[in-house]
Amino acid sequence: MVKAIRVHELGGPEWLLVFISMIVKGFEIAELNSQFVYGVSIGTKEDVEVGEPKEGEVRVKNKAIGLNFIDVYFRKGVYKAATVPYTPGVEACGVVTAVGPGLTGRQVGDLVAYAGQPMGSYAEEQILPADRVVPVPPSIDPTVAASLLSKGMTAQFLLRSCFKVEPGHTVLVHAAAGGVGSLLCQWANALGATVIGTVSTKEKAAQAKEDGCHHVIIYKEDDFVARVKEITSDNGVEVVYDSVGKDTFEGSLACLKTRGYMVSFGQSSGAPDPVPLSALAVKSLFLTRPSLFYYAVTRDELLGMVGEVFGNVQSGVLRVRVNHTYPLSQAAQAHEDLENRKTSGSVVLIP
Repeated sequence: MVKAIRVHELGGPEWLLVFISMIVKGFEIAELNSQFVYGVSIGTKEDVEVGEPKEGEVRVKNKAIGLNFIDVYFRKGVYKAATVPYTPGVEACGVVTAVGPGLTGRQVGDLVAYAGQPMGSYAEEQILPADRVVPVPPSIDPTVAASLLSKGMTAQFLLRSCFKVEPGHTVLVHAAAGGVGSLLCQWANALGATVIGTVSTKEKAAQAKEDGCHHVIIYKEDDFVARVKEITSDNGVEVVYDSVGKDTFEGSLACLKTRGYMVSFGQSSGAPDPVPLSALAVKSLFLTRPSLFYYAVTRDELLGMVGEVFGNVQSGVLRVRVNHTYPLSQAAQAHEDLENRKTSGSVVLIP
């Protein structure tokens, strides 16, 4: 039996439905649970082709699945899935159970992880392109690897490529206690930067402090723009890493120093309003909306990023906070908690 989560309609987390399926002669015949799933009575069937790995592919049995905000964006239709229904998820760690014909360098039993395309990690087992999976060091637990790869690579390209953080810089990290935010704070601190982080609660503020924030702003209590100006003696910061979007975007621009970098890499509060170029001209600002997929295009780029991420975990530079785990069947609850900011650190689904 193979279980997967399928999204049949775009919208709220209630549309994350559990499928139970059976592999028969290379095809997966999927049958929905006849029980009530997340308040929806279901009993329909549909066929889902699975098959064996083809040339250049591997089949992986997932041990842990990373939950990312991009999964929410796809479920809501902010980003467009190629087809509907679809299986969500862009990150997982598992064991290779089969390899395609003629494939070398991968073998059954290897512990591997992937982040990015193809979508479909909310499943017990999946087919993946062999050039997108990476070996996981024995010292790193599968749950950690599944929670780390996408967020760790995101932190890597944001800090090392999108804007290169150096000693003496001052950086502002929104959602500092989140999965990516936690890694950004730790890594930026290790690079010698002064780190300012924003969070929503005192509990998250304590975590952000532990993760290397020199100054933590609880945005529900203080105006983060005024506090940043106070902390920087009205000079502003070199770079803002903003995954919140609409609620923080304009304030983030105001926090930048002359020729500062605004890095908008998410929109958990909604898409920011359009920005006239004249708003950037005031301080000759740089604005970018980067995506991980365009910073790990080649196999060499992917392995270089992953090597740096895993190396920082093994050396102790990065501490991965897997603060929440849910059974795969409770993916809807995990999405709801993530959207309502009830989580901190990383969230992992266990098949």
